[in-house]
Amino acid sequence: MKYDKSVYRSLALITQFGINMLVPVFLCTIAGIWLGRKCSMEWLVIPLFLVGALAGFRNIFIMAKNIYEKDAVSAKVPSIYAKQRKNGEQQNGRTYMCKEQRSDRERSKDHAQKD
Repeated sequence: MKYDKSVYRSLALITQFGINMLVPVFLCTIAGIWLGRKCSMEWLVIPLFLVGALAGFRNIFIMAKNIYEKDAVSAKVPSIYAKQRKNGEQQNGRTYMCKEQRSDRERSKDHAQKD
């Protein structure tokens, strides 16, 4: 049974989103509880919780922005093979050319044979 890699990638992405959101919230909440008990200001938990939530949202925003930028770049950039065909480059003994280049070469061969 073969598994689709996109399922694992999606699961990893969801896990990263969760971790990026929860870690700052928990750390700031724990720091708020500790500082509140140390300074006898129990209300300090609330603002630090909000700071942690804002930090988590910021992390998710940056991560999502990077993912969408990578997708947009990969959609715009043609494959290596397309570049090789366009330039008529050789790889593994094969010359990759587009149709126009192939027809130009055939025409030049025909001219060479006629002369």
